[in-house]
Amino acid sequence: MHEKTLAGLSQALHSKAISSVELTEHYLKRIEQFDGALNSYITVTPELALEQARAADARLAAGDAGPLTGIPLAHKDLFCTQGVRTSCGSKMLDNFIAPYESTVTARLLAAGTVTLGKTNMDEFAMGSSNESSYYGAVRNPWNTEHVPGGSSGGSAAAVAARLCAAATGTDTGGSIRQPAGYTALTGLKPTYGRVSRWGMIAYASSLDQGGPMARTAEDCALLLQAMAGFDERDSTSVDEPVPDYSAELNQPLTGLRIGLPKEYFASGLDTATADAIAAAVKQFQALGAEIKEVSLPNAELAIPAYYIIAPAEASSNLSRFDGVRFGYRCDNPADLTDLYKRSRAEGFGDEVKRRIMVGAYALSAGYYDAYYLQAQRVRRLIKNDFMAAYEQVDVILCPTSPTPAFRIGEKIDDPVSLYLTDIYTITANLAGVPGIALPAGFAGDLPIGMQLLGPYFSEPRLLNIAHQYQQHTDWHTRTPDGF
Repeated sequence: MHEKTLAGLSQALHSKAISSVELTEHYLKRIEQFDGALNSYITVTPELALEQARAADARLAAGDAGPLTGIPLAHKDLFCTQGVRTSCGSKMLDNFIAPYESTVTARLLAAGTVTLGKTNMDEFAMGSSNESSYYGAVRNPWNTEHVPGGSSGGSAAAVAARLCAAATGTDTGGSIRQPAGYTALTGLKPTYGRVSRWGMIAYASSLDQGGPMARTAEDCALLLQAMAGFDERDSTSVDEPVPDYSAELNQPLTGLRIGLPKEYFASGLDTATADAIAAAVKQFQALGAEIKEVSLPNAELAIPAYYIIAPAEASSNLSRFDGVRFGYRCDNPADLTDLYKRSRAEGFGDEVKRRIMVGAYALSAGYYDAYYLQAQRVRRLIKNDFMAAYEQVDVILCPTSPTPAFRIGEKIDDPVSLYLTDIYTITANLAGVPGIALPAGFAGDLPIGMQLLGPYFSEPRLLNIAHQYQQHTDWHTRTPDGF
């Protein structure tokens, strides 16, 4: 059953070919069997999952079930889940049991989903390889010597290895799309404000956005349907009607205008990745799309702008972790200052400390105008570049990362090189536009990903384009050996 897509499992549940309890037990056995080699889960919740599965079966029997009822999911471990540890991949929150449910997980529970557990992640979502987790690195099921991408690498590895039907992730600078590209998944970063951030532990508040990670665009449409919508508890939530994301999946692509940003196809792009994107372009042309070169002239400034804005917001957001109210507290502090210093020094990992220091420096007196405000001006220029491009084309097509997944440990001592792996994804977060990543080929045993970026609230169109591409290719159907 684990080879079926989420949509296929939904059909099997509604036709009574399998029960949610049977399906949940199947996935729990797979987690027990295979996750030791991957480290994709931090917490597994078998008792809770089976309780929810029994409730889902009752809904299915009563005819009170939707498309997600009974589907076993996993959640990135920064979504608060009531009564379940929510660690954010950090020693700082290793003992934190969330007292409430995030909006995203609450909406998915209301839709009847089953929670298998919480997935591993880069500490506080700070990373591109899932190597900074307090619980150890996650391994890519396509080649366990390689990273699965980050920071949603646990979710990506779990879905790719068929240890859950689908999973939630978050995308601050590409953390849904980049790991989806590294593991042959479909991952959607919605428009900023489309999915509530309430109950999602913040990294950079103006950039973070939750979204689905699954095997197909059809599956992502079903998940986004439940996740999206206005939330009055989130001040950044947009009060915009939620469309039927599955309604346009089968629309033809005739006349679709696809833009290729020339800045994304210059030096630094791996040859195999470039060839895979070129083949995808030909497939889209065969489906009736028109291809046009566009320019995002300020894209080269995205990395420096992002690594000022995101750490600045993180230094503010993470100031709450002080050893006083919740989370890790050092032993036998001498005084309050010692409590603050040692709790934070012992509770945070190296990458988190690095970004807090960079952010605090950028916001300090004398440097705020020179760095933070300047980065915000660059951010506006990047947004303007996208708006100008969308006057010429409907969507933008580009790689998700310059190369396929790299080896574990290869970039861990070179933060700048690691940051550059997000060079193609960061711009969408700075501009707030939606993007969907999907598999476009393989380099040996390693997947190659591409992404489609659209105007604000164009998720139905992006899902339609991705779905049509997946109707004519089989990259998304492949399974890693041994899983």
